[in-house]
Amino acid sequence: MQSTHAGPQTPPRTLFDKVWANHVVVAREVGPSLMYIDRHIMHDGSFHAFRQLQARKLTVRRPGQVFAVPDHYVPTRGRLVSDAASPEIAAMLTQFEQNMEWSAVRHFSLQDHRQGIVHVVGPEQGLTLPGAMLVCTDSHTSTHGALGAIAFGIGQSESVHVMSTQTLWQAKPRTLRIALNGVRPAGVSAKDVVLAIIARIGADGAVGHAIEFSGEVIRAMSIDERLTVCNMAIEAGARCGMIAPDDTTFEYLHGLPHSPHGKNWDAALARWKELPGDEGSTFDREVSLDARQFAPMVTWGTSPDAALPITAVVPDPLSMADTQTRAAASAALLYMGLTPGMALTTIAIDRVFIGSCTNSRLSDLRAAADILRGRRARVPGMVVPGSGLVKAAAEAEGLDRVFIDAGLEWREPGCSMCAAMNGDVAPPGVRMASTSNRNFVGRQGPGSRTHLMSPAMAAAAALTGHLTDVREWMRA
Repeated sequence: MQSTHAGPQTPPRTLFDKVWANHVVVAREVGPSLMYIDRHIMHDGSFHAFRQLQARKLTVRRPGQVFAVPDHYVPTRGRLVSDAASPEIAAMLTQFEQNMEWSAVRHFSLQDHRQGIVHVVGPEQGLTLPGAMLVCTDSHTSTHGALGAIAFGIGQSESVHVMSTQTLWQAKPRTLRIALNGVRPAGVSAKDVVLAIIARIGADGAVGHAIEFSGEVIRAMSIDERLTVCNMAIEAGARCGMIAPDDTTFEYLHGLPHSPHGKNWDAALARWKELPGDEGSTFDREVSLDARQFAPMVTWGTSPDAALPITAVVPDPLSMADTQTRAAASAALLYMGLTPGMALTTIAIDRVFIGSCTNSRLSDLRAAADILRGRRARVPGMVVPGSGLVKAAAEAEGLDRVFIDAGLEWREPGCSMCAAMNGDVAPPGVRMASTSNRNFVGRQGPGSRTHLMSPAMAAAAALTGHLTDVREWMRA
């Protein structure tokens, strides 16, 4: 259906084109346009932006459209500032609270039961809505596009511009549709799907583009799964990732604290139903993948696109097409301590991390618990829920006991070992099975080695002490 806002002579438009057009304040024929920002979300690393704001004697223009939650540096062993990993981090958390008080920005403090990872809290609170343009000083802001928003990360100086003007200069990216058709095989999660996509198009395969994920596989996904897919759009180099809103989206949003209510809900719903791309709309690029060929995935190198099905072997750099790729693969294998031809299932791991803005929602914890229930892990690890609400819901279902009985630690919400900024750090040489989004050199601690995978795959690895095909541990 063509948007009523488009007018009778307007060519068919994509979801991205519609949302972009609705936010243009000043358009230029060449270069960036001035865009209106609906929602600005912040975390405890935003102190640089507040320092700049105050130094320039500026104030937050519309505090009601800004939202903040501490997540990157927060302790996961306690909820007090004194639980922080160092005095410097404690000072940062105190500064966060002072900045919130000064600016009148609404926020969830460390002791608030709604606190958590910003990209988990935003959607679950209804702060992320279809058709919105949303920014945050974090690269994985693309997560929020799962609800039909344009969402992308910005720098601290850009954050100052948004806080003081509620606008931002942005160049319009090109569009890329990734269509996923067929039916996912058993044991294939949303994390496996997005790792397969990144492995196919490369870590720079979507540079300069906004991705719209579509197809029957996406339509069959829950919102939690869609959030996982859009979260890692940035790992393919995309500016943002999006999924057109549908009945699944509307059901998820209905009744959330910051969603529209009453007559406002009815009006919003009518607008949201106009957002999906018009029939005949076109993209700058298109990629189509058959999900029936997908399998549980793990990474072997130091980039998210260095991913293969768990049934594969470590690749040989000599078989790769060009000199640069061969050199990068050789360096990755040296860092990871792997040799070509090793079966991925023979790679021993030292520790497990289940959490991050990619995979710390209730459905993620359920998937891991289903594998661990009644079983004992061979290696240590930690499970970090994405928010206080996720933690409470998991505990109400007894998932915390499943993890603890299996030998894993059950922690408080936060980014934790994904960002490794809060003291949750893997020692040098330690090999991690991780549900996070990045396996860069030193990402989870200097000298640490990270293999990315789904929560269920991480749980299976915990049981065996090596990378494992989760399908062997799935219950009938």
